[in-house]
Amino acid sequence: QVQLVESGGGLVQAGGSLRLSCAASGRTFSTNAMGWFRQAPGKEREFVANIGWNGGRTYYADSVKDRFTISRDNTKNTLYLQMNSLKPEDTAVYYCAAYGSIYSPPPKRGEEYDYWGQGTQVTVSS
Repeated sequence: QVQLVESGGGLVQAGGSLRLSCAASGRTFSTNAMGWFRQAPGKEREFVANIGWNGGRTYYADSVKDRFTISRDNTKNTLYLQMNSLKPEDTAVYYCAAYGSIYSPPPKRGEEYDYWGQGTQVTVSS
């Protein structure tokens, strides 16, 4: 079984920063693409960023480009999302996800991911 556990969420003022972490266990983390998604109240789940199995390929939603950075440390089985210049519209529950196909490009559709964490709340006040 694969388990993903997010941490690092919280309350921050607009313009502040947070760093989210996702610890993976129960699988060979280094062979799979990973992604971050978020869901705000009353909205559908939204793609935020993803990263390839070796960390060399990354993609970002237009809304977070130049503000968020996705990274991974395969030696620690951990995925990260550094969030800077946070805005109130970034408020959401943030989820990490793992793609089940090994050595494959990271997809952007949430439906293509096979494993999900429980989510961590990020609230940005104005």
